This record gives sequence, structure tokens and C-alpha cells, in this order.
Amino acid sequence: MARDLSTNRFAAQNRKARHDFSITDTLEAGLQLMGSEVKSLRLGRCSINEAYAAERGGEFWLFNAHFPEYEPAKRFGHEPGRPRKLLLKKREVSKLIGATQRDGITLVPLSIYFNERGRAKCQLGIAKGRRMVDKRAAIKERDWKRDQARIVRNRGGD
Repeated sequence: MARDLSTNRFAAQNRKARHDFSITDTLEAGLQLMGSEVKSLRLGRCSINEAYAAERGGEFWLFNAHFPEYEPAKRFGHEPGRPRKLLLKKREVSKLIGATQRDGITLVPLSIYFNERGRAKCQLGIAKGRRMVDKRAAIKERDWKRDQARIVRNRGGD
């Protein structure tokens, strides 16, 4: 029986990133993983809540991502917290190096998923950190939009 790969299947999401950071742009990067890491990722046990991407030696790496060990492959296993290489095109690398050299800009992984070909991909966000005041303003605006939608919906039913 063939697997249904028509939709992106999320293995890990960083939901807090959109709250803590102001995301200006997103891009997709491949991940260089070991076999046991892919198995662990397919089980959905990966954590990217504290992860970030940074440049080292002209390449981008994913730091602080936790891929727990896959028990059946423990003998050939991997180190759960090791840095993982992000696979990007040269043009994307130069664009990201320019973006991260600006003050306060960081690369945050938003999600890790499997594409339609079954390859592990990481969605990166070019982000700027929010202060507490900005977070409160965003919450206030989101609540107001929710209330607006509720008012419009209730008036339509009258």
C-alpha cells in the first residue's frame, strides 16, 4: 500500500516563534540527517522550541534541535543535540549571511516536515525579536480581530 504524501506532514513545529519574533521572510531548507534521526523524526518526537540557525564556515547549521535517539537503532544511533547542517543554495546562503549580519536579525526554525518526495525539510524564518510591549500589542490586535469576526457573524444571523 502506497503512502499518502500529498500533504506536508509536520514532524515538529515551533509555535512560540511567531509570538516571540516578528517574522519578515521564510524559506525552505533541506536537512542533512542520519538514518536514525529520520526514523525519530517520522515518529514526531523532535523538539525545535529552543533551536536556531547560524552560519559557521560559510554554511548554515541548525543548533539546539533535539532529535531523541531511535531505540531500535541505538547501536548505530546519533547524538540527540548535535548541530545539523542545513542544505541551501549558494544564492540563499549569501542572502542569509547578509540578513543575519544586520543588528537583531536571527534565523528561527518554524517547522520541520516531510515534503511530497518524503524528504525532511526545515522552514526557516528571518526574524527580529519582539519586546514585551510588542507582544502585548500583538495579543491585543489578535483579540480585537477575533471579537470583530464574532460581531460580524452575530449580526449576520439577526
